Amino acid sequence: MTPTAHTWADDRMVAVDFESTGTDPETARIVAAAVVAVGGGDPAVAGSWTVDPGIDIPAEAAAIHGITTERAKAEGCTPYAAVRDIVNAIDEFTESGAALVTFKAPYTLTMLLRECTRQGIKPPQRLHPVIDPSVLDKHVDAFRRGKRTLAALCRHYQVQQGEAHEPSADALAAARLAWRLAHTYPDIGARELQELHALQIRWADEQADGLRRYLRRSDPTAQVDGRWPVIPTRK
Repeated sequence: MTPTAHTWADDRMVAVDFESTGTDPETARIVAAAVVAVGGGDPAVAGSWTVDPGIDIPAEAAAIHGITTERAKAEGCTPYAAVRDIVNAIDEFTESGAALVTFKAPYTLTMLLRECTRQGIKPPQRLHPVIDPSVLDKHVDAFRRGKRTLAALCRHYQVQQGEAHEPSADALAAARLAWRLAHTYPDIGARELQELHALQIRWADEQADGLRRYLRRSDPTAQVDGRWPVIPTRK
């Protein structure tokens, strides 16, 4: 693919990123969020929120993103206000056809939907097509050694990240990664968004299966959830 070839990544994208209280999207609460719309020839538009989750923020989480319980109480809005505004921002941009970009979608989007349920807010009207640079990278370069974090991918693809674990910077970095992957790999950039969304469902499942088989060499009970882009509600 030539550098000037037009791809879906040259059109409008809306990127979403959260910082939270924990690693389990079923129970984690949003403490910081950003929704950033970029591309398509229009100026970038960003919204960001600091949130008081109403519970204590564990010290290990605060050590990563820098938002303590005290800071959240002093600076944060209510979860209801944040989730309402996040959903409205996503709806505003995806209604016009923008792709929704987020790194490790099952974590981000599952957390968002669980927060919607807690707050009694209707979820975003469109959670597709989703572009997940984590899934795309593992598909195009499956056997590369090393970490696959957002920071590691930004270094590998020579993409500017900005301040790590700052939602606006991380959301923008995810959008830049999506652009880079689309312009580097024809298998990614030349596809229609809806087709690429469907393929990522399959690729994420295959990637989880491969990791599961690897882990079971030493732990026969190891489980890896390959559902994408959202983990269904537990029954």
